[in-house]
Amino acid sequence: MVISDKAKNILEWILCVVIAFVLAVLIKYFIGTPTIVKQVSMRPTLEPNNRLILNRLVRTFKQEPQRGDIITFEAPSIREYVSYDQVDMNNPVAKYEDEPKGIWSKFIYYVLEINKESYIKRVIGLPGEQVKIEGGKVYINGQELQENYLREGLQTPTNVGKGISFSNITVPEGYVFAMGDNRTQSTDCRSFGCIPINKIESKVWIRFWPLNLFGKV
Repeated sequence: MVISDKAKNILEWILCVVIAFVLAVLIKYFIGTPTIVKQVSMRPTLEPNNRLILNRLVRTFKQEPQRGDIITFEAPSIREYVSYDQVDMNNPVAKYEDEPKGIWSKFIYYVLEINKESYIKRVIGLPGEQVKIEGGKVYINGQELQENYLREGLQTPTNVGKGISFSNITVPEGYVFAMGDNRTQSTDCRSFGCIPINKIESKVWIRFWPLNLFGKV
């Protein structure tokens, strides 16, 4: 069977498109990817419509998060608990109950990130640490946390919604406690519990828009 030059050109273009797609997916998942801030929960550090580059290497090489890191993570399936009967305060962790089944579904959800929701928050409490919110302040192992990134005069409420509050807990091993900088308008670990480290997708690296704020975050 002889393939015409036209058919060869078409096959070459298809091959190039496939290779480009595979490379783009690999870079996006393992190295880095752009994103847009959509919510107000990280004000004043990050504003809606800020364009960011996310560093995926922290996930690829399983790097431990540090306090103060701004991370993205998969949103829990339960965002707010209305009763203490729903949670174990001795194991104050977020729940992920709607995870996809099957290899293809997981690829679509985790790799292509279709229909996947993520949060951007700041790491506050590390594994094994006691996090306590009291009088508008945050305490780590009994010591007040200095948070110069917050808006001047901003108090940290124990919770934002009407549900229960994870405001005096010990962070389990393998988890972190994260909050938004805009403490009065952020759904975060105060509402749904600590985040598994293996659900952290990336660390915010560079802001490239607006141009006057270009630089490392």
